[in-house]
Amino acid sequence: MNDATLSVRLGRAAARALLAAALAGPLAAQTPPPAIRPGQPITLNFVEAEIEAVARALAVATGRAIVVDPRVKGPLTLITESPVRPAAALAQFGAELRLRGFALVESAGILKIVPEAEAKLLGGPVLTEEPAPARDGLLVTQIFRLQHENANHLLPILRPLISPNNPITVNNTHNALVITDYADNLQRLARIIAALDVGTATDLEVVPLKHAIATDVVGWLRQLLDDDGAPGPNRTPGGPRTTVLADPRSNSLLLRASHPARLQLAKALIDKLDRPSAASAAANIHVVYLRHADAVQLATTLRAALAGAAGGAPPAADGVATNPSTSASVSPSGSTTSVNAAPAAASVNVSSAGARLNASAPASTAATGGQVQADPANNALIITAPEPLYRELRRIIDLLDVRRAQVYVESLIAEVSAEKASEIGVQWQSIIGRSGDGAIGLLGTNFGSGGANILNLATQNGGQGQLPAPGFNIGLAQRIGGTYVLSALARFLETQGDANILSTPTLLTLDNEEAKIVIGQNVPFITGQYTANNSNQGAVNPFQTIERRDVGLTLRVRPQIQDGDTVRLQIFQEVSSVLPSSINNPSGLITNKRSIESTVLVEDGGIVVLGGLLQDEFGGNQDKVPGLGDVPVLGHLFRSEKRSRKKTNLMVFLRPVVVRDARAADALALDRYQWMRSLQQQAQPQPSRLHPIQDAPLLPPSWPGVAIPADAAVPAPPSAAPTAP
Repeated sequence: MNDATLSVRLGRAAARALLAAALAGPLAAQTPPPAIRPGQPITLNFVEAEIEAVARALAVATGRAIVVDPRVKGPLTLITESPVRPAAALAQFGAELRLRGFALVESAGILKIVPEAEAKLLGGPVLTEEPAPARDGLLVTQIFRLQHENANHLLPILRPLISPNNPITVNNTHNALVITDYADNLQRLARIIAALDVGTATDLEVVPLKHAIATDVVGWLRQLLDDDGAPGPNRTPGGPRTTVLADPRSNSLLLRASHPARLQLAKALIDKLDRPSAASAAANIHVVYLRHADAVQLATTLRAALAGAAGGAPPAADGVATNPSTSASVSPSGSTTSVNAAPAAASVNVSSAGARLNASAPASTAATGGQVQADPANNALIITAPEPLYRELRRIIDLLDVRRAQVYVESLIAEVSAEKASEIGVQWQSIIGRSGDGAIGLLGTNFGSGGANILNLATQNGGQGQLPAPGFNIGLAQRIGGTYVLSALARFLETQGDANILSTPTLLTLDNEEAKIVIGQNVPFITGQYTANNSNQGAVNPFQTIERRDVGLTLRVRPQIQDGDTVRLQIFQEVSSVLPSSINNPSGLITNKRSIESTVLVEDGGIVVLGGLLQDEFGGNQDKVPGLGDVPVLGHLFRSEKRSRKKTNLMVFLRPVVVRDARAADALALDRYQWMRSLQQQAQPQPSRLHPIQDAPLLPPSWPGVAIPADAAVPAPPSAAPTAP
C-alpha cells in the first residue's frame, strides 16, 4: 500500500483550508487528498500556522485528543522532507512548542498544551525504577533512588542541566531525587546519575587502638575531620565525607572516607592520638562522665563484676579474697599480705584476677588492683585502675551507658451496671368489738420489709411524724373515738438504677522501672475505741484510733521491653470506693474493692484485656401470713414481697506504647497537650457584662520550643471516646 502524503499550506487567513490541501507530489493537482487514517505516515508542511490549527491536524493523524490552553497562541512552522510516523511528528511538534515557551503534558490519556511554567502542576507519568522512555517530548516525573552517593551532593550538579521552569527536589529520608523534566532530558540525567552513584573500593578500614580508648578518640576525631557523623559549623554539604565509628568490643575505630586522601588523613590523626599516657601506673585515675546511666547504680554493678572476677580465681595461686565486701592488697610476688574488712558501700580493690578481664594485660600491671567510686553530684565514675583494666571497664561502661527506652501505659477500666427492684405489699388492721370509745380487739397484718409499717403510722402522734415508705401508697382510715386511724395500706414500688464508670489512668516510666499512680481520697477508718473512766474525778475521756487508707484508683506497673518490641508488664491495679450506705454505720465504713495483679506480654501499641467481672445477682424477700399468704389472688392481701436484680460488667484493658527517642516523646506529649487545651477552650465561660470574671485558666497556645497550629485538628485519645450505658 502506497504511503499517502499530506501537503498543507496554512496561512493566518487560510485556516479553514487545512483539510482541503492537495497531496504533495506531481499528483497533488490532479487527485483529491485521501482520508487521513490514524497511525499512517504523514508529511508535515505547516508554514506560519496557528498552534491550535496544527494541534487539530495532529489529533486527527495520531488519533489522540489534544487540548490547547487559551493562553497558548502564536504562529508555528513545522515541515518534514519525507513522511514520518505520527509519534515522530508529535515529538517534533513538542520540540517546537518548547522553543516558544510551551509544553505538552499528558494527563488521563489527554494531551494538553500549556505554558511551560505551569506544566509541572498538571500531572504526567511518574516513573520509579525503569528509565524514562522517549514519550513524544512530554513532561515526565522520575524518582531516582541513590545507593552510594548523597542526594544533596548531586543537587548542585543536576540543577543547571534542567529547565528553569522544572523542579528537582531531594528526599533525605530515602536518599532520593525527584525530577520533573522532558523525557529525552531525563534519559541524559539518568546516565549522569548512574555514573556518579558508585561506591569506592577503599572506603572502609578498621584501625585498632593500642593505648587510647576508642570511645574517647571518636569524639575528637569527628571534630577534627568535621564529618557527617558529627556535623560541625564549618562543614561543606558538598565536600568530602569521612565517617568515624567506635567499636568498644575490640577498641577499634571504623573509618569510611569518600576519597583515599581523606582516609590517610584520618589514619594519621589516629596515630598521633593513640599514644601512651605520660602518667605513671600509680596515678591511673580516670573520671568518666555518664550520659544516661545512674552513677551509683553503675558503680555497684562494676564493683560486683570486679569482685566476681576476683572471687573466681584460685586463692592459692593469685592471692585474691573471695569475699566481695573485703579489700585485698597483693604483693608483687603474688601472695596476700593483708585483708581488711570494708563497709558494704565502700569500693572494692581487685588484684590481678580483675586485671585478667583483658587477656593482653602486661605482667608489670598484673598485680595492681582496680577501684570504682561514684560521684552522684556530677553523675560520674572515678576509676583507679591500670590501663588494660581501665579499657575493659570503659568497654562495659559504654555498653551500659545508653539511653533507655520509655513505656507509656494507658489503662482503661470500664464498668457498666444496671439494678432493678420491685415491691408489692398490703397491710391492714381491723378492730374486733368495742366498749364505748375504746377497742377491745385488733386483727390484721403488719410487715416491716417495706419501710414504715402500718402500726407505726397508725400510732404516731403530732410530735413525731412518720411518713410512709417511698412508692405509690394507698391507705384507708376509719374514725375511732373522734380520731382517724389508718386501717389499710397498699404499697407499690419499682426502682431502676444504672451506672457507667470509665477510668483511664495513664503514666510514663523508664524501661524496667516501677511507676505508681494513685487517684482518690485518703479516708479515715476507725481501728479501735477506748474510754478512760477516771473514777476519782468523775470524768470520761473517750478516744479512737484511726488509720487512713487510700480509696480510689491505684495503678502500679513495671514494664520490661523484650526482643521484637514485646513489652512484659508486671501490673497491679485496684479500684476501690466507699459504700454510701455505710457512712453512718457504727461498725465502720465498708469499701468496694476490685483489684488485678498479673504479669502479661503485650506487643508495642497492642491492647490486652487483663480481666473482668460479669456478675448477675438476684434477691428476693417475702413476708406473709402462713397459709393465707399462699391463697391465689386473695393471698396478696396477706403478704408483702420484694425482688431485686443487679447486673455488673467490669473489664480492664491495657495498652503500652514504647517511646524510644525524644521525638516520639514530644509527639505523645503534644498530642495530649492539644487535647487538654481543646477541653479547656470548650469549658470557657460565656461572656457576660454582669460578671467580673470573664475567662478560666487556659494552657498557652504553644509548647516551649515547639509551635502548635491554632487550627490543628485535635484527635481525641481512645480513652476519651464516650461509652454508651
